[in-house]
Amino acid sequence: MSNPFFINKGPLTIGIILNSINTKSNFDNLDSVVFDVKDLVTASNKDITFFHSKKYEPVASTTKAGYCLTTKKLSHILPKNCKPIEVENVLVSTAVITSKFYPDSITDDFDVSASNIEKTPFKNSVSHGQNVLIGKNVKIGSNCLIGHNTIIESNVVIGDNCSIGSNVIIRNALIKRNVSILDACVIGKKGFGFFPSNNKNIRYPHIGIVIIEDNCEIGCGATIDRGSLSNTVIGKNTFIDNQVHIAHNNKIGQNCIIAGQVGFAGSSTLGDNVMIGGQAGISGHLKVGNNVQIGGGSGVIKDIPDNSKFMGYPARDLKKFIKENK
Repeated sequence: MSNPFFINKGPLTIGIILNSINTKSNFDNLDSVVFDVKDLVTASNKDITFFHSKKYEPVASTTKAGYCLTTKKLSHILPKNCKPIEVENVLVSTAVITSKFYPDSITDDFDVSASNIEKTPFKNSVSHGQNVLIGKNVKIGSNCLIGHNTIIESNVVIGDNCSIGSNVIIRNALIKRNVSILDACVIGKKGFGFFPSNNKNIRYPHIGIVIIEDNCEIGCGATIDRGSLSNTVIGKNTFIDNQVHIAHNNKIGQNCIIAGQVGFAGSSTLGDNVMIGGQAGISGHLKVGNNVQIGGGSGVIKDIPDNSKFMGYPARDLKKFIKENK
Protein backbone atom coordinates (compact mmCIF):
# COMPACT_ATOMS: atom_id res chain seq x y z
CA MET A 1 0.00 0.00 0.00
CA SER A 2 1.41 3.40 -0.97
CA ASN A 3 1.83 5.94 1.82
CA PRO A 4 -0.55 8.89 1.25
CA PHE A 5 1.36 11.14 3.65
CA PHE A 6 4.93 11.05 2.31
CA ILE A 7 6.11 11.01 -1.31
CA ASN A 8 8.58 8.27 -2.22
CA LYS A 9 11.37 9.74 -4.36
CA GLY A 10 12.50 6.27 -5.45
CA PRO A 11 13.49 4.18 -7.20
CA LEU A 12 17.17 4.82 -6.48
CA THR A 13 20.11 2.86 -7.80
CA ILE A 14 22.12 0.83 -5.34
CA GLY A 15 25.13 2.92 -6.38
CA ILE A 16 23.42 6.13 -5.25
CA ILE A 17 22.38 4.45 -1.98
CA LEU A 18 25.91 3.24 -1.24
CA ASN A 19 27.37 6.63 -2.07
CA SER A 20 24.95 8.38 0.32
CA ILE A 21 26.36 6.38 3.25
CA ASN A 22 29.98 6.42 2.01
CA THR A 23 30.08 2.65 1.66
CA LYS A 24 31.69 0.50 -1.01
CA SER A 25 30.70 -3.02 -2.09
CA ASN A 26 31.59 -5.71 -4.59
CA PHE A 27 28.14 -5.76 -6.19
CA ASP A 28 28.29 -6.53 -9.91
CA ASN A 29 25.57 -4.07 -10.92
CA LEU A 30 25.51 -0.70 -9.18
CA ASP A 31 22.72 0.40 -11.54
CA SER A 32 20.31 -2.09 -9.97
CA VAL A 33 17.31 -0.14 -8.66
CA VAL A 34 15.73 -0.18 -5.20
CA PHE A 35 12.12 0.97 -4.92
CA ASP A 36 11.65 1.55 -1.21
CA VAL A 37 13.04 1.18 2.32
CA LYS A 38 10.95 -1.12 4.54
CA ASP A 39 11.17 -3.23 7.67
CA LEU A 40 12.33 -6.85 7.63
CA VAL A 41 8.79 -8.24 7.52
CA THR A 42 7.20 -6.13 4.79
CA ALA A 43 10.20 -5.65 2.47
CA SER A 44 10.11 -7.30 -0.98
CA ASN A 45 12.96 -8.22 -3.31
CA LYS A 46 12.75 -4.70 -4.74
CA ASP A 47 13.36 -3.04 -1.34
CA ILE A 48 16.15 -2.37 1.12
CA THR A 49 15.80 -3.10 4.85
CA PHE A 50 17.97 -3.10 7.99
CA PHE A 51 19.04 -5.64 10.62
CA HIS A 52 20.88 -4.28 13.66
CA SER A 53 20.19 -6.67 16.56
CA LYS A 54 20.33 -10.44 16.99
CA LYS A 55 16.96 -10.15 18.71
CA TYR A 56 15.44 -9.90 15.23
CA GLU A 57 17.19 -13.01 13.89
CA PRO A 58 13.94 -14.99 13.31
CA VAL A 59 12.54 -12.37 10.92
CA ALA A 60 15.91 -11.42 9.44
CA SER A 61 16.59 -15.02 8.44
CA THR A 62 13.40 -15.12 6.36
CA THR A 63 13.24 -11.57 4.99
CA LYS A 64 12.39 -11.17 1.32
CA ALA A 65 14.31 -7.89 0.98
CA GLY A 66 16.73 -7.51 -1.89
CA TYR A 67 19.30 -5.62 0.21
CA CYS A 68 19.89 -5.23 3.94
CA LEU A 69 21.96 -2.80 5.99
CA THR A 70 23.62 -4.80 8.72
CA THR A 71 26.89 -5.48 10.55
CA LYS A 72 29.67 -7.92 9.74
CA LYS A 73 28.68 -10.04 12.76
CA LEU A 74 25.05 -10.35 11.64
CA SER A 75 25.32 -10.56 7.85
CA HIS A 76 25.58 -14.38 7.80
CA ILE A 77 22.04 -14.65 9.24
CA LEU A 78 20.42 -13.14 6.16
CA PRO A 79 19.00 -15.50 3.50
CA LYS A 80 20.76 -15.91 0.15
CA ASN A 81 18.20 -13.77 -1.66
CA CYS A 82 19.14 -10.74 0.47
CA LYS A 83 22.43 -8.98 -0.26
CA PRO A 84 24.09 -7.63 2.92
CA ILE A 85 25.50 -4.10 3.05
CA GLU A 86 27.87 -4.01 6.02
CA VAL A 87 28.11 -0.68 7.82
CA GLU A 88 29.46 0.55 11.16
CA ASN A 89 26.20 2.04 12.42
CA VAL A 90 23.11 0.37 10.95
CA LEU A 91 20.54 2.80 12.37
CA VAL A 92 22.36 5.94 11.27
CA SER A 93 22.81 4.50 7.76
CA THR A 94 19.12 3.56 7.67
CA ALA A 95 18.17 7.10 8.68
CA VAL A 96 20.28 8.56 5.87
CA ILE A 97 18.80 6.23 3.26
CA THR A 98 15.23 6.74 4.47
CA SER A 99 15.68 10.49 4.12
CA LYS A 100 16.83 9.93 0.52
CA PHE A 101 13.60 8.12 -0.29
CA TYR A 102 11.36 10.39 1.83
CA PRO A 103 13.03 13.81 2.20
CA ASP A 104 9.82 15.48 3.43
CA SER A 105 9.42 13.12 6.42
CA ILE A 106 12.02 14.79 8.68
CA THR A 107 10.13 17.98 9.45
CA ASP A 108 6.76 18.03 11.19
CA ASP A 109 5.54 21.51 10.37
CA PHE A 110 1.86 22.42 10.43
CA ASP A 111 -0.32 21.73 7.40
CA VAL A 112 -0.45 24.95 5.40
CA SER A 113 -3.33 23.61 3.28
CA ALA A 114 -5.76 23.35 6.21
CA SER A 115 -8.91 25.47 5.82
CA ASN A 116 -11.75 26.37 8.13
CA ILE A 117 -14.34 23.61 7.96
CA GLU A 118 -16.94 26.20 6.97
CA LYS A 119 -15.11 26.47 3.62
CA THR A 120 -15.06 22.71 2.98
CA PRO A 121 -17.66 20.13 1.86
CA PHE A 122 -17.85 18.98 5.51
CA LYS A 123 -19.57 22.20 6.55
CA ASN A 124 -23.02 20.59 6.64
CA SER A 125 -22.16 16.88 6.84
CA VAL A 126 -20.13 16.96 10.09
CA SER A 127 -21.32 18.34 13.44
CA HIS A 128 -18.51 20.65 14.56
CA GLY A 129 -17.47 23.39 16.96
CA GLN A 130 -15.69 26.66 16.27
CA ASN A 131 -12.29 27.09 14.57
CA VAL A 132 -12.08 23.57 13.15
CA LEU A 133 -9.45 23.21 10.38
CA ILE A 134 -9.45 20.51 7.70
CA GLY A 135 -6.57 19.69 5.31
CA LYS A 136 -6.73 18.45 1.72
CA ASN A 137 -7.92 14.94 0.74
CA VAL A 138 -9.45 14.28 4.16
CA LYS A 139 -12.21 11.66 4.40
CA ILE A 140 -14.75 11.78 7.24
CA GLY A 141 -17.52 9.21 7.58
CA SER A 142 -21.15 9.72 8.54
CA ASN A 143 -22.43 10.76 11.96
CA CYS A 144 -19.13 12.24 13.20
CA LEU A 145 -18.51 15.03 15.73
CA ILE A 146 -15.49 17.38 15.88
CA GLY A 147 -14.92 19.75 18.81
CA HIS A 148 -13.60 23.32 18.99
CA ASN A 149 -10.10 24.27 17.77
CA THR A 150 -9.36 20.82 16.35
CA ILE A 151 -7.13 20.27 13.30
CA ILE A 152 -7.50 17.32 10.93
CA GLU A 153 -4.53 17.50 8.56
CA SER A 154 -4.26 16.38 4.93
CA ASN A 155 -4.97 12.79 3.83
CA VAL A 156 -6.33 11.68 7.23
CA VAL A 157 -9.21 9.17 7.06
CA ILE A 158 -11.89 9.06 9.79
CA GLY A 159 -14.59 6.38 9.71
CA ASP A 160 -18.28 6.47 10.61
CA ASN A 161 -19.62 7.36 14.08
CA CYS A 162 -16.41 8.91 15.39
CA SER A 163 -16.21 11.60 18.06
CA ILE A 164 -13.18 13.90 17.99
CA GLY A 165 -12.83 16.26 20.97
CA SER A 166 -11.64 19.85 21.21
CA ASN A 167 -8.02 20.98 20.76
CA VAL A 168 -7.08 17.72 19.02
CA ILE A 169 -4.43 17.41 16.28
CA ILE A 170 -4.60 14.43 13.92
CA ARG A 171 -2.13 13.81 11.10
CA ASN A 172 -0.66 10.77 9.34
CA ALA A 173 -3.49 8.62 10.69
CA LEU A 174 -6.22 6.18 9.69
CA ILE A 175 -9.08 6.25 12.21
CA LYS A 176 -11.68 3.53 11.73
CA ARG A 177 -15.30 3.32 12.94
CA ASN A 178 -16.85 4.16 16.32
CA VAL A 179 -13.67 5.73 17.71
CA SER A 180 -13.67 8.42 20.41
CA ILE A 181 -10.65 10.70 20.67
CA LEU A 182 -11.04 12.99 23.66
CA ASP A 183 -9.81 16.56 24.19
CA ALA A 184 -6.19 17.66 23.65
CA CYS A 185 -4.90 14.47 22.00
CA VAL A 186 -2.06 14.55 19.48
CA ILE A 187 -2.18 11.69 17.00
CA GLY A 188 0.41 10.99 14.29
CA LYS A 189 3.29 13.33 15.06
CA LYS A 190 6.84 12.08 14.54
CA GLY A 191 8.40 9.92 17.24
CA PHE A 192 11.36 10.72 19.47
CA GLY A 193 13.88 9.09 17.15
CA PHE A 194 17.36 10.54 16.74
CA PHE A 195 21.01 9.66 17.17
CA PRO A 196 23.07 11.88 19.49
CA SER A 197 26.14 13.46 17.94
CA ASN A 198 28.80 15.83 19.23
CA ASN A 199 27.87 18.50 16.70
CA LYS A 200 24.30 17.69 15.64
CA ASN A 201 21.67 15.16 16.60
CA ILE A 202 20.70 13.08 13.56
CA ARG A 203 16.92 12.90 13.27
CA TYR A 204 15.42 9.59 12.12
CA PRO A 205 12.66 9.96 9.48
CA HIS A 206 9.24 8.63 10.48
CA ILE A 207 7.36 7.44 7.41
CA GLY A 208 4.82 5.17 9.13
CA ILE A 209 1.31 6.11 10.19
CA VAL A 210 -1.07 5.59 13.13
CA ILE A 211 -3.92 3.13 12.69
CA ILE A 212 -6.70 3.13 15.29
CA GLU A 213 -9.09 0.21 14.80
CA ASP A 214 -12.86 0.11 15.46
CA ASN A 215 -14.50 0.87 18.81
CA CYS A 216 -11.49 2.44 20.56
CA GLU A 217 -11.36 5.33 23.01
CA ILE A 218 -8.31 7.57 23.42
CA GLY A 219 -8.32 9.61 26.64
CA CYS A 220 -7.67 13.32 27.14
CA GLY A 221 -4.12 14.50 26.50
CA ALA A 222 -2.91 11.21 25.06
CA THR A 223 -0.13 11.21 22.47
CA ILE A 224 0.29 8.49 19.85
CA ASP A 225 3.38 8.80 17.64
CA ARG A 226 3.37 7.55 14.07
CA GLY A 227 5.68 4.70 13.10
CA SER A 228 9.19 5.02 11.74
CA LEU A 229 9.19 2.30 9.05
CA SER A 230 6.26 0.19 10.30
CA ASN A 231 2.97 1.58 11.63
CA THR A 232 1.77 2.30 15.16
CA VAL A 233 -1.44 0.30 15.67
CA ILE A 234 -4.17 0.41 18.32
CA GLY A 235 -6.32 -2.75 18.18
CA LYS A 236 -10.10 -3.01 18.21
CA ASN A 237 -12.03 -2.16 21.39
CA THR A 238 -8.96 -0.90 23.23
CA PHE A 239 -9.53 1.88 25.76
CA ILE A 240 -6.71 4.25 26.65
CA ASP A 241 -6.95 6.60 29.64
CA ASN A 242 -5.76 10.21 29.96
CA GLN A 243 -2.15 11.33 29.41
CA VAL A 244 -0.88 8.06 27.97
CA HIS A 245 2.10 8.18 25.60
CA ILE A 246 2.47 5.53 22.91
CA ALA A 247 5.74 5.87 21.00
CA HIS A 248 6.51 4.92 17.40
CA ASN A 249 5.95 1.40 16.02
CA ASN A 250 4.05 0.06 19.03
CA LYS A 251 1.40 -2.56 18.29
CA ILE A 252 -1.41 -2.63 20.89
CA GLY A 253 -3.75 -5.63 20.70
CA GLN A 254 -7.52 -5.89 20.92
CA ASN A 255 -9.63 -5.37 24.06
CA CYS A 256 -6.82 -3.78 26.06
CA ILE A 257 -7.32 -1.36 28.97
CA ILE A 258 -4.49 1.10 29.64
CA ALA A 259 -4.82 3.42 32.64
CA GLY A 260 -3.62 7.00 32.97
CA GLN A 261 -0.02 8.15 32.57
CA VAL A 262 1.26 4.85 31.19
CA GLY A 263 4.25 5.29 28.91
CA PHE A 264 5.38 3.04 26.04
CA ALA A 265 8.85 3.25 24.54
CA GLY A 266 9.12 2.39 20.85
CA SER A 267 8.56 -0.86 18.96
CA SER A 268 6.93 -2.99 21.66
CA THR A 269 4.01 -5.36 21.07
CA LEU A 270 1.04 -5.97 23.38
CA GLY A 271 -1.22 -8.97 22.93
CA ASP A 272 -4.98 -9.01 23.32
CA ASN A 273 -6.88 -8.47 26.60
CA VAL A 274 -3.97 -6.75 28.35
CA MET A 275 -4.66 -4.56 31.39
CA ILE A 276 -2.08 -2.00 32.60
CA GLY A 277 -2.39 0.06 35.78
CA GLY A 278 -1.63 3.76 35.99
CA GLN A 279 1.90 5.18 35.69
CA ALA A 280 3.43 1.92 34.48
CA GLY A 281 6.24 2.04 31.95
CA ILE A 282 6.89 -0.39 29.07
CA SER A 283 10.43 -0.40 27.67
CA GLY A 284 11.10 -0.63 23.95
CA HIS A 285 11.35 -3.69 21.70
CA LEU A 286 9.48 -5.96 24.12
CA LYS A 287 6.68 -8.49 23.67
CA VAL A 288 3.85 -8.61 26.20
CA GLY A 289 1.59 -11.64 25.70
CA ASN A 290 -2.18 -12.10 25.70
CA ASN A 291 -4.30 -11.83 28.86
CA VAL A 292 -1.53 -10.12 30.83
CA GLN A 293 -2.14 -7.85 33.84
CA ILE A 294 0.51 -5.28 34.84
CA GLY A 295 0.19 -3.44 38.13
CA GLY A 296 0.26 0.35 38.42
CA GLY A 297 3.68 1.96 38.75
CA SER A 298 5.47 -1.09 37.36
CA GLY A 299 8.51 -0.93 35.09
CA VAL A 300 8.50 -3.60 32.37
CA ILE A 301 12.01 -4.25 31.04
CA LYS A 302 11.67 -7.78 29.66
CA ASP A 303 9.14 -9.85 27.72
CA ILE A 304 6.05 -11.11 29.58
CA PRO A 305 4.44 -14.45 28.61
CA ASP A 306 0.72 -15.04 28.08
CA ASN A 307 -1.69 -15.23 31.02
CA SER A 308 0.70 -13.55 33.50
CA LYS A 309 0.31 -11.03 36.30
CA PHE A 310 3.33 -8.77 36.85
CA MET A 311 4.10 -6.01 39.33
CA GLY A 312 6.97 -3.85 40.58
CA TYR A 313 10.24 -2.47 39.24
CA PRO A 314 11.65 -4.30 37.53
CA ALA A 315 8.28 -5.95 36.89
CA ARG A 316 8.15 -9.59 37.99
CA ASP A 317 5.57 -12.29 38.61
CA LEU A 318 2.92 -11.00 41.04
CA LYS A 319 3.32 -13.90 43.49
CA LYS A 320 7.06 -13.25 43.67
CA PHE A 321 6.46 -9.52 44.14
CA ILE A 322 4.03 -10.11 47.02
CA LYS A 323 6.40 -12.56 48.70
CA GLU A 324 9.29 -10.09 48.48
CA ASN A 325 7.25 -7.22 49.87
CA LYS A 326 5.46 -8.77 52.84
